[in-house]
Amino acid sequence: MAAVKKGRNASATSKPWRSLALILIAIVALTGGMFASGHTTPRLGIDLAGGTSITLAAVPEAGQESAINKTNMDTAVSIMERRVNGLGVSEAEVQTQGDRNIIVNIPKGTNSEQAREQVGTTAKLYFRPVIATELAGGGAAPTPSATGDGSAQDSDKDKATDKATDEATEKATDGSSPSASATTQGRAVTDALKADETPSASPSGAAGPSPSATGGTSGDADSKLQAQYAALDCTKESVRAKAGDGSKATDSTVACGQNSQGQWQKYILGPAAVDGTDVDEASAVLNTQSGAGWVVTMDFTDKGAKKFADITGQLAQNQSPQNQFAIVLDNEVVSDPYVSQALTGGNAEISGNFTQQSSQELANMLSYGALPLTFREDSVNTVTAALGGEQLKAGLIAGAIGLALVVLYLLVYYRGLSFIAIASLLVSAALTYVIMSLLGPTIGFALNLPAVCGAIVAIGITADSFIVFFERVRDEIREGRTLRPSVERAWPRARRTILVSDFVSFLAAAVLFVVTVGKVQGFAFTLGLTTVLDVVVVFLFTKPLLTLMARRKFFASGHKWSGLDPKALGAKPPLRRTRRPSAPAQTKEA
Repeated sequence: MAAVKKGRNASATSKPWRSLALILIAIVALTGGMFASGHTTPRLGIDLAGGTSITLAAVPEAGQESAINKTNMDTAVSIMERRVNGLGVSEAEVQTQGDRNIIVNIPKGTNSEQAREQVGTTAKLYFRPVIATELAGGGAAPTPSATGDGSAQDSDKDKATDKATDEATEKATDGSSPSASATTQGRAVTDALKADETPSASPSGAAGPSPSATGGTSGDADSKLQAQYAALDCTKESVRAKAGDGSKATDSTVACGQNSQGQWQKYILGPAAVDGTDVDEASAVLNTQSGAGWVVTMDFTDKGAKKFADITGQLAQNQSPQNQFAIVLDNEVVSDPYVSQALTGGNAEISGNFTQQSSQELANMLSYGALPLTFREDSVNTVTAALGGEQLKAGLIAGAIGLALVVLYLLVYYRGLSFIAIASLLVSAALTYVIMSLLGPTIGFALNLPAVCGAIVAIGITADSFIVFFERVRDEIREGRTLRPSVERAWPRARRTILVSDFVSFLAAAVLFVVTVGKVQGFAFTLGLTTVLDVVVVFLFTKPLLTLMARRKFFASGHKWSGLDPKALGAKPPLRRTRRPSAPAQTKEA
């Protein structure tokens, strides 16, 4: 069998159909995945789909300017993202801008308004012992109670306490731990304090909880707190908003809360015993067994479970109307369960006048924690869907004009070769569209105006790769070679140039994506994606297709409309093999 010669035409052994079949299979598979996922169009950003853009500025507290740093800002972004996602708002974007601003883009859709209300909420959560409480309008109400399992009891406290004790004993006997939930069907109310009385912090059996439970007050601070309490009118919204302002977690404070009948109550609360960072997880649950309705269940961290067990144990030892704690969210009491025993299981249940929405909101903020910084709403911009549609239409028109100009140039200059270039552009466009549609639900990619601009710029980059290859082939024909060997000889040199050019474009897109924020990242991402696809299309489609076309008479013969006419290109005479000249004959001397 004759060995293959080294000089044999490379195109004779190439198999372009394999590459074309591979890219066809990829397009079919990606398109099938797009239709199977139900996301047949790219997800649009807020500037195209419409929605609300909120700018939040970090506000330092007195003497804490250094708290506004990259770590805290990144933490705030992470918490805001989890809050918005926890509400089921899709396609929202949360990102930093500069050193102290956060941009939140909320597209129109389910719960977008609710997300706007919660996204910048500080959500400072504390568990504080109750020192005193009364109806905002004055007067006392019966004291309902609840056991560890959340069931309502008689108003006779001795019976409730006895039953709770019996239940705890039974559970201890059968080896199970006491129920670790604290619930209430209403709110305990004590007798109104007189203006000249001071909330006491006496030992067990007195009118108030023990000092360790409440942290008590004394002297001038006690008088000031008493005055605040006496002047507090929780029926006025303006007063409720300022209740407890300026107080620290370690101080006693006043607060307002609403009971299950919708009545406002005012409170004197002791120092915080547990805070929101001690809550590991919270969820909203519909409690149908006890009839409590919607409740919020909480699981504490190991550290938080110990704190919670300590405070409930101290409160349970104090048989007085004040052996209850208040769950305070942003200076408002959302629940004030009565405690009859120490809750040591590391979890608790908050019940009260909850609806499904309010319970989910509270659980959401408890689960995802308090923001490390305070934010103010600097600006709110609303983009209508109509305006977004106009912007998208303008972007598509600009892209169509750019594509038309590229196609016109290819037709005039490359003639028949333009068929290969246009087919390659269509394949690249199809891949880009399908991948963008899949990236929306997969990684949250949203097509915004800068991203559209990136796709338009990519048309030029893709066309540049074709031009490099075509010109290399033309150079080979100018050297006097026929088309088929010209294609194979031109490809290695064109390939290196294309790879270097695309690498530079991709590197620029990657740097732009890393160092910029906001919508500019959409431009960088699209530019990088289309650059990678350009390499795929050139290697798996353009080159194999030109190899096949080189075998067709229209191109191989150098037809004047093929774009490869040797005469039009100024080709040299065909290269021919020449034999090496024989050595000159030597003559003998006579």
